[in-house]
Amino acid sequence: MKIFILLLLSSHFAFSVKHSLKYITTASSGLPDFPEYVAAAVVDGNLVVYCDGSKNILELKYDWVKKLLENDPHQLELYKGACFGWVQTYFKSEINTLKQRFNQTGGVHILQRINGCEWDDETGEVIGFNQYGYDGEDFISFDLKTETWIAPKPQAVITKMKWDADKAKMIFSQYFLWLKKYVDYGRSFLLRTELPSVSLLQKTPSSPVSCLATGFYPHRASLVWRKDGEELHEEVDHGEILPNHDGTFQMSVDLNLSSVTPEDWTRYDCVFQLSGVKEDIITKLEKDRIRSNEVKPSNMTVLITAAVVVLALILVSAAGFIVYQKKKAISPPSSPDNSTELSEQLNPET
Repeated sequence: MKIFILLLLSSHFAFSVKHSLKYITTASSGLPDFPEYVAAAVVDGNLVVYCDGSKNILELKYDWVKKLLENDPHQLELYKGACFGWVQTYFKSEINTLKQRFNQTGGVHILQRINGCEWDDETGEVIGFNQYGYDGEDFISFDLKTETWIAPKPQAVITKMKWDADKAKMIFSQYFLWLKKYVDYGRSFLLRTELPSVSLLQKTPSSPVSCLATGFYPHRASLVWRKDGEELHEEVDHGEILPNHDGTFQMSVDLNLSSVTPEDWTRYDCVFQLSGVKEDIITKLEKDRIRSNEVKPSNMTVLITAAVVVLALILVSAAGFIVYQKKKAISPPSSPDNSTELSEQLNPET
C-alpha cells in the first residue's frame, strides 16, 4: 500500500459536506537523510500537527489548534506520547520484527500507518479506517463490516490473529470526538470558501492544453473540460488535487487537441466547480488566453551558445597539444636511419 497524503475528488454533480481526520505515521530504516519517525494529523486535508521524532519537534500549525490543545491538555499529552514516547518506539521495533518475518537483513525499509475517520455532517455517518503498509505494499487493514483485520500477506497473519482477539483496539468513536472538536475550534478556517485563479497553459504548440485552478478552498471541487456544453471523458487527463503552501489547493486537467482543428477550439471550455458555490468558473479555449513556457532562443542565446562552442574547441585543441608535447617529451631518441626517413617524409624535395 502506497500511503500518501492524498485528497479524494468528490463528484462534481453533487457535493456532500464531509470532514476527515487522518493520522499518518511513517517509520523508516536504512535512510540516513530521512527522519526515522515522522507523524502528522490532517484535518480536512490541512496539516494541523506535525511531529519529527528524530529531531524532537512537535509543531502545532495554526492558532486555533494551539487553543484547542491548551483547553484539552490530555490530547496534547497523547500527541507528545505519540511523537516522543512509546508510539515511536513501537514503530521502530515493528520494523525490526517485520524484517525478520520477511527474512531481510539490510536495505531500506518503511512502515506506514494511516488511521482516523470521515464524518458527513449532513447525514451524521461516520466511517473509520486503519491500515498499515510495509515497503510500499498493503500489510494489514481493518474491515469495518466484519470488524476483523485483513491480512493480504502471509507475514501479517500472526498480527491479524493477535489483533482480532483484541476487540478494544479499534475504537473509532474517539477519532470522531476529536474530529468534532477540530471542526468546532477551526470552523472559520475549515469552513471558509476561496475561489481560485484559472489559467490555460501549454508547453509547446503540439502539447496538450492544461487547465489549472489554484488557490481554492475547500478541496471538494471538480475541474473538467467540456465540448458544446458536454463533459469530455476521452482525450483528457485529470490531475490530483494538491495542497499549496498557504493552505489552499490546486488541480489541473489536460486536453489533447491533436485531432482538433483550430476552427473548433471555440467549442471547448474548462469548468471549475467548488462545493457550496452556485456559480461555476468557465474558461473558454481561446488562443490568446493560453500561456506558454516554451523558451525561444534569442540573439543573445545564440551568441552565448556560439561562444561556448568556440571555447570548447579551443580547450580540446589545447588539451590535444599538451598531450602531443608530453608524448614527444617521453619518446625514446630515434635511430639515425629512422631520423633520415622522417626527414625525407617531411621534406620530399631534399
